[in-house]
Amino acid sequence: MDFPHCPQCDSSHISRNGIVKERQRYKCKDCGYNYTVDKLGKSIESYFVIKALQLYLEGISYREIERLLGISHVSVMNWVKKYRIVVPSRKKNYKPTTIILTYTELQEFYSNRENLKGIGIIITEFEDKFMLIKWERTRN
Repeated sequence: MDFPHCPQCDSSHISRNGIVKERQRYKCKDCGYNYTVDKLGKSIESYFVIKALQLYLEGISYREIERLLGISHVSVMNWVKKYRIVVPSRKKNYKPTTIILTYTELQEFYSNRENLKGIGIIITEFEDKFMLIKWERTRN
């Protein structure tokens, strides 16, 4: 096994020595120093965490957020739990729809006044494109 080197003496003679606060603890066999290291797993930029939570608050499903951002729906669920995000109650007669547009397509969308009647819109920048979330009133 490949353990992290000792931060005290830089030795590679290391053994596991329990778990502290859900992190693996190590002990150097040369100097006896005990230490833990940060999780070495894949981290996701805070930009995507914030985008995912914004989309969730706008009523977008976990699976749709996964398709839009390329981030696991399980990660999004974990962030919702971690940050205690609660979606405000909404009337059932509105349905959110997500569209990804280029700058030119966004201009065309806004130039047609018929596209803007009876809907609510939020536009957020997403890399080199724009994500348009619109709510249309559904007939019940």
